[in-house]
Amino acid sequence: MTGTDGPTLERIDVQVLTVPTDEPEGDGTLAWDSTTMVLVSTRAAGTTGTGWTYGAPATAQAVEDQLAGVVIGRPVFDIPALNEAMTRTVRNAGRPGLVAGAVSAVDIALWDLKARLLGLPLVRLLGAARTEVPVYGSGGFTTYDRGQLHRQLRHWSQEQAIPRLKIKIGESWGTREQRDLRRAEQAREVIGDAAELYVDANGAYTRKQAVRVGRTLAGLGVSWFEEPVSSDDLPGLALVRDSVTADVAAGEYGYDLSYFARMIPAVDCLQADATRCGGLTVWLRTAALAEAHGLQLSGHCAPHVHAHAAAAISNLRHLEWFHDHVRIENLLFEGVLDPQGGVLRPGTDGAPGHGLTLRTDRAEQYRTG
Repeated sequence: MTGTDGPTLERIDVQVLTVPTDEPEGDGTLAWDSTTMVLVSTRAAGTTGTGWTYGAPATAQAVEDQLAGVVIGRPVFDIPALNEAMTRTVRNAGRPGLVAGAVSAVDIALWDLKARLLGLPLVRLLGAARTEVPVYGSGGFTTYDRGQLHRQLRHWSQEQAIPRLKIKIGESWGTREQRDLRRAEQAREVIGDAAELYVDANGAYTRKQAVRVGRTLAGLGVSWFEEPVSSDDLPGLALVRDSVTADVAAGEYGYDLSYFARMIPAVDCLQADATRCGGLTVWLRTAALAEAHGLQLSGHCAPHVHAHAAAAISNLRHLEWFHDHVRIENLLFEGVLDPQGGVLRPGTDGAPGHGLTLRTDRAEQYRTG
């Protein structure tokens, strides 16, 4: 239906897709053998927009029970107003966590819908600040043996020429420090001296342990130390940041803008995840907040969600080309991006929205709710 304010949102559909990993995966604090995508479709004027988040299946219920009734029937072009309406509605339901993922998935689907209704790639709707979006290969799970680690790193560095690569450390809540260091040494051997080497402890270390590990990793040229301690420990992050040469980064567990404001003084580079923080609406605001404080922003996981918005900000560091999510997005969608040379070029094919089309037959194979 179309009114004086443009088309109005007619319906929202949501489905839960659970995809097994290709190998067991783990980081410093968690292990898993499947990943769940909560996929949201928004529809108006015969057009469908798609958004998603990664999280627990209960996220879908939040979309259906808490959000759909708030946004259906309202102008789809007024995405900031819709985002605000969703945020106010879930205040007493507890916005952080699953509910924030639900808001995010709907917001992402609305941006895709708006761009498709206007016949524009999303980056053109937002306005491009760059033509290329740098990415870094991310995986190197603690569950990998030497051969698995080497094969993945060689694929990124040699076959795809991605010059930035990240592995997981902090195994078993930081209790296998020597194995962490050996794996970092192996990674450097595989990728050579020209590529950047990143590590992610997922908050597994204590403060002093993180400093000790960070100083040792400096000898391997590690330039990115993600979540050396818990992202809830802002004084600890600041202590590590001031004690090591690598850039300290965190922010993937940010669920609202005020979280990022509190984190800015504790990191060298801010991370944000549009599938958690409130969608592309809040992700773009986070970029502006970081820029106002002289920081760059890095997009966490879900690279096809972030690509177009990343091309629209001037203070982008890079996007995470996360193995698990890349594999799922390549499996479920047509129109996926190519990271050859370590960059994405969103919007160059002229496809409207984020450029992806759901492979419904494949999605049905993994549908669990």
